[in-house]
Amino acid sequence: MAAATTTEPVIRVRGLVNRFGDQVVHDGLDLDVLPGEIIGVVGGSGSGKSVLMRSILGLRRPNAGEIEVLGIDARSDDDAVRRQIERNTGVLFQDGALFSSLTVGENVQVPLKEYHRDLPDSLRYELALLKVKLAGLPADALDKLPSQLSGGMRKRAGVARALALDPPLLFLDEPTAGLDPIGAAAFDHLIRTLQQALGLTVFLITHDLDTLYAICDRIAVLADRKVIACAPIAEVERLDHPWVREYFHGPRARAAQTARERNLGVLDMRASDVRSQT
Repeated sequence: MAAATTTEPVIRVRGLVNRFGDQVVHDGLDLDVLPGEIIGVVGGSGSGKSVLMRSILGLRRPNAGEIEVLGIDARSDDDAVRRQIERNTGVLFQDGALFSSLTVGENVQVPLKEYHRDLPDSLRYELALLKVKLAGLPADALDKLPSQLSGGMRKRAGVARALALDPPLLFLDEPTAGLDPIGAAAFDHLIRTLQQALGLTVFLITHDLDTLYAICDRIAVLADRKVIACAPIAEVERLDHPWVREYFHGPRARAAQTARERNLGVLDMRASDVRSQT
């Protein structure tokens, strides 16, 4: 996994403050997200992972701080500015957050109808079909309701809708939650494949250690109301912080690290076999 070579962030957060009454969730939080990377956002319960994402997307107005998305002021009250950010960001909420009364195809077409009203219905249908296939779903899923899909398929349908407008930024909120290990691994592979094929920047909230080790270029750790570290996982593991020690050095973390090393070994063996045959 290669991190981005440029240092100019596509998301820039400075001095972010979020309060809910007397409860302070973020206090002076800073974060840069680099183009072309998958950044995993982790933290304990109540650390404000989803609040951070919602603030970046403009779904919540923070109490203080600066947020830029693709060089645009995400806190702007200008509707045209807000729509520009919305047009360039795709979001997968937990369990897909699909409209239950619409088919998968109709769900995927919702952003197309909002931002490309002049497109003929036939072209919108073809684009929806393309996105559904891109998300790894069979073509017949297009005409099914969300209730007719498994949990993993609903998440893939949510990805298809998030990619409807070909955004450069993809936000994922606990994308593997509720999936079995095989389904979660397949979803991780899908996200990495899409990121590489489409040049996406992915902001990924997760508690899944397997996902962190498998596909994330950097890890942003939320603790003490701030981002206390944002670095490759090997560097984060060395951080001397109580939550980091408990999270990254427990038995589940060791199992995830072992699985990653095993997978990398298999890939190295395959690459060696290919070289020996050429």
